[in-house]
Amino acid sequence: MGEPCLVILAAGMGSRFGGLKQITAVDDHGHAIIDFSLYDAYRAGFRKVVFIIKHAIEADFRAAVADRMAKYFDVRLVFQELDKLPEGFSVPESRVKPWGTAHAALCAAEEVDGPFAVINADDFYGPGAYRALYDFMTGPRDEHEHAMVAYRLRNTVTENGTVARGICSVEDGFLTDVVERTKIEKRGSDAAFTEDGVHWEPLSGDLSVSMNCWAFGLEMMDELRTRFPAWLEENLSVNPEKCEYFLPFVANAMIQENRGRIRVLNCEETWHGITYREDLQSVIDAIAKMRRDGIYPETLLD
Repeated sequence: MGEPCLVILAAGMGSRFGGLKQITAVDDHGHAIIDFSLYDAYRAGFRKVVFIIKHAIEADFRAAVADRMAKYFDVRLVFQELDKLPEGFSVPESRVKPWGTAHAALCAAEEVDGPFAVINADDFYGPGAYRALYDFMTGPRDEHEHAMVAYRLRNTVTENGTVARGICSVEDGFLTDVVERTKIEKRGSDAAFTEDGVHWEPLSGDLSVSMNCWAFGLEMMDELRTRFPAWLEENLSVNPEKCEYFLPFVANAMIQENRGRIRVLNCEETWHGITYREDLQSVIDAIAKMRRDGIYPETLLD
């Protein structure tokens, strides 16, 4: 069994943000959010990282991130492309959207030989999240036990538009369900969501949400691989252009079938991200404050 590795999902081009936000600078030194993530991961103990990207951004990504990080990590690049499908399936003619986070993680299977964490490249999770992930994967755990870092909803929303979040139900420290709400709007210290753009339902700011920050045993790759064909059979004919194979779908199915448990690792830190271009300044300001507070040095892993 290999050492824990960090799988970073960096294939999304950031359509709502309007650019390649994986490598957008968020400080005066040219660091992107991913630089802070890698710094926190290194401090937590990670020494292997697998980046999931598209061939189209490979040269820019190598120059901006991967080549620099090779001094500190065992770096692997893998590619999430539309034609990476099980035998017997083909890409719908009009499809341009990636197949989702579960498909992205599955693309890393050949480079993963032990427990692995999964994060988004453009989300700022905070140092506590990486310590929680690494400690879980290196500590004792029951067979078929995985973990998810959960945030308070109020710590994950933006003033600049709606966001998608996985609303979690938790019992005795374990996840029992994740419901994806794709249009959540900040309402003071709480929030509200809508399905139709007209009717809004309130959400408590104290709710636990998934920010796609997971720790999995190696057996999760088998779950992702085994379940993908059935998911394609069910969804391709209904929504061929936009259906996505998400990690929470697999987590929910495992829980319901008693094939695994997801321990919830609560994180009280504030998430930062660049969903919209208007979010960029708030991220820059937050990182500047953390530097003043001594959480981060001027120089990261450069």
